[in-house]
Amino acid sequence: MIAKSHDTTLTIVSDREIEITRTFDAPRHLVFEVLTQPEHVRQWWGLRDHEMIVCEIDLRVGGKWRYVLRAPDGSEHGFSGEYREIVPPERVVATEGYEALPPGHDYLATLTLAEQDGRTLLTNRITYRSVEDRDGHLNSGMEAGMRETFDRLAELLASKQADSRAEITLVREFDAPVEAVWRAWTEPEQVMRWWGPVGFTSPTAEIDLRVGGKYLFCMRSPEGQDFYSTGTFLKIEPFKELVYTDSFADAEGNVVDPAVYGMEGFPQPSQVTVRLEDLGGRTRMTLTHSGLPAGEHGEMAAAGWQTSLDKMAASLR
Repeated sequence: MIAKSHDTTLTIVSDREIEITRTFDAPRHLVFEVLTQPEHVRQWWGLRDHEMIVCEIDLRVGGKWRYVLRAPDGSEHGFSGEYREIVPPERVVATEGYEALPPGHDYLATLTLAEQDGRTLLTNRITYRSVEDRDGHLNSGMEAGMRETFDRLAELLASKQADSRAEITLVREFDAPVEAVWRAWTEPEQVMRWWGPVGFTSPTAEIDLRVGGKYLFCMRSPEGQDFYSTGTFLKIEPFKELVYTDSFADAEGNVVDPAVYGMEGFPQPSQVTVRLEDLGGRTRMTLTHSGLPAGEHGEMAAAGWQTSLDKMAASLR
């Protein structure tokens, strides 16, 4: 049996197992943090009309956790367990039990996180001691409570994403016709002349210029390290506007965790919008890069764009 609620799916796997999945619009490292840090858990765990009065997390193998919720009628409901396995930010295995039940009715929850294109698939496989324990849990209203809890988690992640992201806008005028500037963005041999900050080269560039098509760019540092980026074209209006997503990638074009390039916590995908205005033989370009991280990484990205566009201007000359 499979039950769906919004983006949440509950599947009965066997007499003693169920699996719950939900995809969140946030990178894995952030989802893991919000799942495991008490200051975050207090904000999303449980029903909206319940108050969390205890949130204790000892995040280590053998460590204990305990949550207590207070219902509107004043009753208190405790849940607790022990961590069996922790692999940040990929996997947490822990026991879980409702404290009002007699001993021996706890279950084992194996939670895994998988990231793709900046989104995170959460999978929680629950193993019970008996089919009766499984059915008792399912019949307790847990599916509705799980849906509401995950909705609250999604809302918190969205707010944290918004708080951690920034947008930059750069306006440049080029002494070149709009057709030449357009080609500088859309033809691989042209992109390779300017892609990357000062001191970097671009040994390869691949472009499938159509809505839904992808690109794969490489920039090489002065030390010889290659950095790949990829994305999907969302809007193409020749000589006027280009919109695409942007994520870190490997040499085959697969999206990778920014930590591979030493950019831990860099949100992705981000979005780049390029608008061109014909000034009668000259071109005004407005570049907007949204979804960048606030702070140092965002400032580095802005500086990289500035020097890359300097190289573009030189190539157009």
